[in-house]
Amino acid sequence: MYTLIDGKSTASLIKEEIAGEVRKRAAKGLKIPHLAAILVGDNGSSETYVNNKVKDCAEVGFKSTLIRMKAETKEAELLEKIRSLNEDPDVDGFIVQLPLPGHISETRVIEAIDPEKDADGFHPVNIGRMVTGIESYLPATPYGIVELLKRYNIVTSGRECVIIGRSNIVGRPLSILLSLKGMDATVTLVHSRTKDIRDHVLRADIVVAAMGSPRFVTADMIKEGAVVIDVGTTRVPAPETRSGWKLVGDVDFNSVAPRCSYITPVPGGVGPMTRVALLRNTLMAVRKR
Repeated sequence: MYTLIDGKSTASLIKEEIAGEVRKRAAKGLKIPHLAAILVGDNGSSETYVNNKVKDCAEVGFKSTLIRMKAETKEAELLEKIRSLNEDPDVDGFIVQLPLPGHISETRVIEAIDPEKDADGFHPVNIGRMVTGIESYLPATPYGIVELLKRYNIVTSGRECVIIGRSNIVGRPLSILLSLKGMDATVTLVHSRTKDIRDHVLRADIVVAAMGSPRFVTADMIKEGAVVIDVGTTRVPAPETRSGWKLVGDVDFNSVAPRCSYITPVPGGVGPMTRVALLRNTLMAVRKR
């Protein structure tokens, strides 16, 4: 029988811990953390995500600011807005919600953010610090995954971990985090050009599916007793629902779950933990000040 890894309740527990620290700061007259977000365009998923971030801030006592910019915003205008947030002494951390419209370079945008205010943990300076094991603002989703493994007391040391997907947002940074001292996993990163993906995944003690392909991981790819972390969130048609769609992960949950020792659901698994990471990074930033 598998154990469901409940990201929603774990995130709520961490938010309570953060809220407690914010209350202590307020009682001492110290600065209250301020997290800002820039949303360019009207992507539905991004809209939902940033609105949830605003709610998270309210729950833990953070100050929050949401800056909306039109889809046709020029790159130079966005970079100017980033510069103003970099220089705003009241803003401790901020994010620029991805994806961005096609005419804007995500790389230039990420590099323009002050590394000390990089709540998403994507800036090359923070990635470099993470690689060398120095305390840094960690990428949100990898942090959330590692925290879930720790809080569920899932052993990673010496275990085989296979990550499916090599994005700069999840796969690559997570492979580094899991291989660092203290986690000590043996990590394999597979992707669209990997031969015989199934053979790699089948030997894994821990599988992280993060390629954005709905229900890609099936029961015949998972060994008995494996831990499965599903990062995927794809909207698929669902006429039976009021919205007409539902979220599914990269794992075929119904067939895979019976083979697992632990598994995350979609939704309610990794997603809430990703948002908590933004709060954690912002709290770290205000502590440094």
